[in-house]
Amino acid sequence: MGKVRHSRFDCTPGCSVEAAIALIDGKWKSVVMFHLMDGTHRFNEIRRKIPGVTQRMLTNQLRELEEDGLVDRKVYAQVPPKVEYTLSPLGQSMGPVLLALKDWGDANIDRFGKPVHAGSPTELEAA
Repeated sequence: MGKVRHSRFDCTPGCSVEAAIALIDGKWKSVVMFHLMDGTHRFNEIRRKIPGVTQRMLTNQLRELEEDGLVDRKVYAQVPPKVEYTLSPLGQSMGPVLLALKDWGDANIDRFGKPVHAGSPTELEAA
């Protein structure tokens, strides 16, 4: 049995934080959304940007993001099928939060893993 998604929130202090985190609580959701901030991408483009994610996990995370209204999925009627993903307006509204998380991560990554070096492929060319 899968986890219960979006249980009822009790609206105590911190409830809105709990609600926001519940939408992006998957291991890869925030990373997917971060990469979609620079525009529309096809599935394999997203997968190449996130080498640690499996095809199944990425599919599940994209489905959940779509169900929650954070990502729009467009299917083109052609053979082979073409599917594109883009941030919805609601997903775009998370942009400042994702950038703040990136900035915090950049400032503190040496505490948790390898430091990011200037010019490394993991850095954004233009934030």
